[in-house]
Amino acid sequence: MTEYNYDDPIAITEDIYWIGFCDHAAHMHCNPYLLIDGDEAVLFDPGSVPEFPVIMRKIIDLINPEKISLIVAAHQDPDVCANLPIVEDLIGRKDLVVAGHTNTIRLIQHLGLTSSFYTVDEHDYRYTLKSGRVLSFHPTLYLHAPGAITTYDAKTKSLFSSDLFGAVDDHWSLFDSVKFPHDMDSFHQAYMPSNEVLRFGLKNIENLDIARILPQHGSVIEGANVQKAFAHLKNLRCGIDLMER
Repeated sequence: MTEYNYDDPIAITEDIYWIGFCDHAAHMHCNPYLLIDGDEAVLFDPGSVPEFPVIMRKIIDLINPEKISLIVAAHQDPDVCANLPIVEDLIGRKDLVVAGHTNTIRLIQHLGLTSSFYTVDEHDYRYTLKSGRVLSFHPTLYLHAPGAITTYDAKTKSLFSSDLFGAVDDHWSLFDSVKFPHDMDSFHQAYMPSNEVLRFGLKNIENLDIARILPQHGSVIEGANVQKAFAHLKNLRCGIDLMER
């Protein structure tokens, strides 16, 4: 397994960086990402309050935080976006936009944010950066939140998948999961409602030209493993499938 310096931001492509927090004692790691597009940047799922100092230091190592014009909140869980108000304050832009599904914004507005909300389901599930680069949003509702979305960057063929394709691993590595694809099993079994709902959500994204999947938990999935991940989850019983009835 390749060794990485998790104290630093890690480049996934030439303009996408992992800026997460590595806790070797934890079984579940959170993966915020930063996309840099010229003089503009997008922050995906900024993370939890305890991890904020590490995440913000990594952002500062890469860019002036004022370059962040868009934050994508794929769903409302505290591990994904509890530090939104702190991040918003330090970015310090009056024109900062927070994007999410209606069902997510309805909840995260209670965090007391002052930024404008960009409701993706009211904007054709698309957002265009100043350069013309388009981010498309794809609903994966109820996986595992009612407003869950994934974000696709066509330029790099990268799918920011949020909790979908998430994993738990005792020997975590950002790129090299020794237990793939079974490292995804326990997380999906615990947090996804059922295989039927899982298949429905996967159908919304399986036709995208995906070079890599960037999940909110677990390891980056690349190359041939992308289709292996889809095939594996399509056959995974989870949620109420595992309950005695």
